[in-house]
Amino acid sequence: MNHPTMIILLLLGILILLCIVVYQRIIFKKTQEEKLRQISRKLSSILSEDSAELIMVFTDQAVLQELISAINQLLIDRLTRKADFKETESASKRMLSNISHDIKTPLTVILGYLEMLRIKNPEDEVLKKIEAKAKQVMELINEFFTLAKLEAGDMKLDIKMISLNELCRRTILDFYDMLGQQNFEVEIAIPENVILVEGDEQAISRILYNLISNAIRYGAAGQYLGIILRKETDSVAAVDIIDRGKGIEKEAISHIFERLYTMEDSRSRSIQGNGLGLTIAKSLALAQGGDVSVLSEPQVQTTFTLTLPIVRERNL
Repeated sequence: MNHPTMIILLLLGILILLCIVVYQRIIFKKTQEEKLRQISRKLSSILSEDSAELIMVFTDQAVLQELISAINQLLIDRLTRKADFKETESASKRMLSNISHDIKTPLTVILGYLEMLRIKNPEDEVLKKIEAKAKQVMELINEFFTLAKLEAGDMKLDIKMISLNELCRRTILDFYDMLGQQNFEVEIAIPENVILVEGDEQAISRILYNLISNAIRYGAAGQYLGIILRKETDSVAAVDIIDRGKGIEKEAISHIFERLYTMEDSRSRSIQGNGLGLTIAKSLALAQGGDVSVLSEPQVQTTFTLTLPIVRERNL
């Protein structure tokens, strides 16, 4: 074999070796990229579903093994901190519930003594003001107690079939005198067909009371109240509470149901103005498989909507 031939063969061998090396590098890179994509997809799934899983991607690449180990350690730390937060939150809610309950007892006694003094001194203006403020404090404590029990999961609801038509009518009657005194235009649309929902009667009454009270207090400028009962879908009933007052600004909508959220001329408070009325209404609705939402066009119309699951519908 002559010298030029050997050089050609040697170059050919080198070229083949280079091709093999390049091919292996390409395969290695593709394999590595695919493993990284698997890790990324799994991590995204864990975070989006808020699951307790860890990443289980098998590889013989030491660098990827270290990466997976580090990510899993972060996920374990995340789960631990999440569990600690839930435990602390639960303890705080139980404590708030207990404190609210403990405060109610002496406050009830104080109100009793104030009532006795008022009977003996019916014209005493100072006593009248003290009693009024004490009652406001009692109302606030009752609201805190209700919300604390709801958030701690201690409130037992008596879920049964309820005629939402009749419950709406009874609740509206409670506001008849107030609406008349303030010269409100009232429009009520309650269908003749009975809409039966699943829920707790007292809880639903309280939701409606809070929503109507809120509409009267913060929609007084429009002197209009609309109450519409309807079927949103075959499985969901809706009650719309409508007013034409000042309304709610866009930036406040996302905060309107937050506990104690208030602002100047805010719609986020019930008739007592303590910042808990709408929070309690929404919490009670969610506890019954429903919800409370709001749509508002300032200076035009504001609509709070209570939704509840329907049982069935029949004719009266």
